[in-house]
Amino acid sequence: MFKKILVAEDVEIANFGIIHTLVESGLVTRKNIKHTQYCDTALSELKRALFDDLPFDLLITDLSFEKNFKEERIISGYELIIEARKIQNNIKIIVYSIEDRISKIRFLFFKSFINGYVCKDGHDATELVNAVNRIAANETYIPPGLRESIYKSDRTELTDYQKKLLTLLAEGHSQKNVEQYFKQRGIKPNSISMIEKKLEKLRDDFNANSTPHLIVILKDFGLL
Repeated sequence: MFKKILVAEDVEIANFGIIHTLVESGLVTRKNIKHTQYCDTALSELKRALFDDLPFDLLITDLSFEKNFKEERIISGYELIIEARKIQNNIKIIVYSIEDRISKIRFLFFKSFINGYVCKDGHDATELVNAVNRIAANETYIPPGLRESIYKSDRTELTDYQKKLLTLLAEGHSQKNVEQYFKQRGIKPNSISMIEKKLEKLRDDFNANSTPHLIVILKDFGLL
């Protein structure tokens, strides 16, 4: 069983709900579970616990966090997961989210960033308990409704077009330069408007707030 659990969830009532579910199920004592509404604070808690030689062994986090009045460095669950793995590679991680885009979830599993995924729905309390029990037994937890979708095809990767577009931008080329590069080589679509539409979709798919942020995320995921 897990000794210490950290919950990162920006909705306070959801935080309390997770804590209540885990404590009432006997999976952790109240004094050994902490919660925060901010990703930066969650990472600080992980670092402090490691420094004190009393590390958390399970992190439960949402993927999306609302912007707030605090100036934060880490603004998404993706970034928190990546940073958590960097400082404590052996920590178990469960994503607890309404995110339903299979590509995102598949990335997290196949890149070994997470050990379990729980959908926020009408049965999420039971699913969360099941997930914690399975992961405590060193298993991976994927909800039954997602298993087929997760495994029915190979890992989702960027297309050659997407890789070339983002690589050029990462090298410092402007969208105008990319347009000219594509037109000279017959790569389509190659208009500024279509290039921006492609980037907008990628930013949305990976929860990035800018193109540089998107590039950072994709590099962290090993996709670029």
